Amino acid sequence: MSSQKSRFRSARIYGRTDRDGFIHRSWMKSEGLPANVFDGRPVIGICNTWSELTPCNYHLRDLAEHVKRGVWEAGGLPLEFPAMSLGETQMRPTAMLFRNLLAMEVEESIRGNPIDAVVLLGGCDKTTPGPLMGAASVDLPTIVVSSGPMLNGKFRGGDIGSGTDVWKFSEAVRAGEMLPKDFAAAESGMSRSPGTCMTMGTASTFACLVEAMGLSLPYNATIPAVDARRRVLAHETGRMIVEMAHKDIRLSHIITRKALENAICTIAAIGGSTNAVIHLLAIAGRLGIPLQLKDFDRLSSEIPLIVDLQPSGRFLMEDFHYAGGLPAALHQVADKLSLDAPTVSGQTLGEVIAQAECFNDEVIRDATKPAREHSGIWVLNGNLCPNGAIMKPSAAQTSLYRHRGRAVVFETIEDFKARIDDPTLDVDDSSVLVLKGCGPKGYPGMPEVGNMPLPRKILARGVKDMVRISDARMSGTAFGTVILHVAPESEAGGPLAIVKTGDEILFDGHARKLELLISDAEIEARLENWRNTHTPPKWNRGYYRLYYDHVLQADRGCDLDFLVGASGSNVERESH
Repeated sequence: MSSQKSRFRSARIYGRTDRDGFIHRSWMKSEGLPANVFDGRPVIGICNTWSELTPCNYHLRDLAEHVKRGVWEAGGLPLEFPAMSLGETQMRPTAMLFRNLLAMEVEESIRGNPIDAVVLLGGCDKTTPGPLMGAASVDLPTIVVSSGPMLNGKFRGGDIGSGTDVWKFSEAVRAGEMLPKDFAAAESGMSRSPGTCMTMGTASTFACLVEAMGLSLPYNATIPAVDARRRVLAHETGRMIVEMAHKDIRLSHIITRKALENAICTIAAIGGSTNAVIHLLAIAGRLGIPLQLKDFDRLSSEIPLIVDLQPSGRFLMEDFHYAGGLPAALHQVADKLSLDAPTVSGQTLGEVIAQAECFNDEVIRDATKPAREHSGIWVLNGNLCPNGAIMKPSAAQTSLYRHRGRAVVFETIEDFKARIDDPTLDVDDSSVLVLKGCGPKGYPGMPEVGNMPLPRKILARGVKDMVRISDARMSGTAFGTVILHVAPESEAGGPLAIVKTGDEILFDGHARKLELLISDAEIEARLENWRNTHTPPKWNRGYYRLYYDHVLQADRGCDLDFLVGASGSNVERESH
């Protein structure tokens, strides 16, 4: 214990000479910590979402040890603590249901404990934005270390991508183009190491956005999970967070409006996941930064696809890193970015990307020769989505950018699964598949089912894409002409709730239109009938009930209404 007065938050706990200080220090000494570590040095919390139920995060225990080395080296006290881990491939009904619960846990863990700064260890889709939301509401110095992408999948001598090729292989089996034994063989070769999906799925997307926002060290997004350089990055992060604690560089100093705009531009350049829209809106809400759905279209619509990666392109994350990583990609769109935005490295974003080199111009394309002209996020408006809907044009079939067709409606996911392969289903190539009941309240949790598999009889004709509309999300690894996040959702009484099979729907991507082609009077009459007959689901207890009662719609980030904003870091009362 030091006699010197420390300005660190933890000194209010460990720097006291009374009974309470005795209690706080003595119990920590049971872990083998010597007295001198309570000398006023910064306490660095290491928030770890490690879990054996989250394969993407399986190696985070090892990375935490390397963060600790850096913290000790720089004169800090590292203390690791666990947070709920959300395995996207394992949790039911959907990991998204629990993102806000994870955010709540992280927020209160940071607030309630004697922590001066925090390193967030995340990977699988919700284990980065969830902790970041919680940390944003406390606003201490913060850095993210991502788990990194897994190694490229391998099958029959070629590369295969997690998620993206799953969807392709599954459809090929249903169409009779791939044997079940080959499907099983691909399963064993797809996931060859710890780490997140090596396609530009949601985890890789958000790792890129964290880097673009300046909240991680350069190349955090792309270094493969098992590459020794990720351990080095973790070590360097440990050193850097101690420096940030001394300088009191808080999360809100890094994630500003400029940083969020840089993130939105990055979505377009990398062909990022549509899920990033919801997470960025939620983080902005925690920080009190005005951000609207229309900003995503405005900022990203003129930026082409620079990174030629699955599902929008050909390559995988391992290739992206070797080609030069995110800094090299952002260098191609530097004129669209706020280059004076600060980063945790101490450099501005402009200084980081000015040093970048591209080593493979097939993977990271020149802006004048992009992988695809249309990228980013299209934000649609119309009577079918009064509060907006979104689409990822880089993953869609260009011939369907404008389409008019007859709706084939599925009231629930169970209805869809029961009928989609029925040979008597009244559907043709021009139909529009419509799925209800899969929004934030409706599922609950807004699952990744928006990229509905096509009807078997349509696949048999060689058709590979159709227009699909829902209030659901889709995996960042998925592809197709898929319109998502329709708001308000059907369970909240949005117009999607009253669409009937046979109704005509107009989608015009270039005009950003999504219209149900019936009269306003008919829409209102159907909605009135829905309101009079709808029975809400009976979520009577626990987190499901809390979530259903308080979750915001997709256009507002799906946070819980009472979590928007900040709690701050000050806690006045003692625990005993």
